[in-house]
Amino acid sequence: EFMRTSWDVEEVQAKGIQHLASFVKDKSAFPYLLACTEVITLAMKTHTDSLDLQVEGCTLLLEILSQALEQGVMMALDESVASCLLHIVRKHSENEEFLSMLCTVLMMVSASEVAAENLRKVGIIPDLLSLLRGFLHNDKICFSCCAVLWSLAVSGNNADQAVLGSALPVTCAVLQEHLQNGVVAEFACSALWALALQGCLTDSDYEPTAALLLDALRMNPERAVLVKNGCLALASLVRLSETAALAILLDSKGSGIELIKDEYHLHFDEPGVAEALCLLMNEMVQYDEVMLDMRSQKMEKLLSEIKLQFPFS
Repeated sequence: EFMRTSWDVEEVQAKGIQHLASFVKDKSAFPYLLACTEVITLAMKTHTDSLDLQVEGCTLLLEILSQALEQGVMMALDESVASCLLHIVRKHSENEEFLSMLCTVLMMVSASEVAAENLRKVGIIPDLLSLLRGFLHNDKICFSCCAVLWSLAVSGNNADQAVLGSALPVTCAVLQEHLQNGVVAEFACSALWALALQGCLTDSDYEPTAALLLDALRMNPERAVLVKNGCLALASLVRLSETAALAILLDSKGSGIELIKDEYHLHFDEPGVAEALCLLMNEMVQYDEVMLDMRSQKMEKLLSEIKLQFPFS
């Protein structure tokens, strides 16, 4: 209440945030801290010139959000908080270190459907793309922004299609830049999957995007979630175009079919991976030429193996 009544006094806001931060270790204080997110973001928005206050506010938000995720509490932040966060992103668009923290906050927030919807409403997508372009080398910013992009795109509507259309090149650039970083590649694959679901690709995009996804699978074979999401993204591409299916068969770095077999054998006890692979194969056999090639590469044998491994699925 004191912070609200003195919202324009920087010292009050700074002391208030420090005092609230002293309760973080006290588990019984958590429900009360949850109710303070609005006043913390408002303080940050009002006093954007004070970097110390920004950092302390952001650190406190991260603590509160981390506890919320640990306890399975979804923080459905309202539109005013989403608007504050966007304002802070824009005000500090050059400060890489602070943006790394702030993007982590956005990623945690976007786990809630309501909060993701509010971030979309205030128009955060172009800012996310701008951050990805500007900080392509920064793995923290890249995986956080790709995670937010995935949350927004996967539940997006037709109104988002125009703005999401410009997301494909930058998301592919992130994946290309961080192919060997499993965490970033995983989120980039998820974002590409969501963009494919939203119909954000054109005819010239299918082949290079499929090739890039195959590269991600090759470079990170041990990451089950990446393999699953990569296969789901490929399935979405194949559903849209035979070009993507042919790109998988004729990839210059080796047969995509052999890669699929290898990935299954590596993750044969992961139902999510098997399901994604089956979905991909189901899309591929819609094309006669592709199906003949799959038959010649003995895909029926792999399907029989999967059926034996998961008889009740």
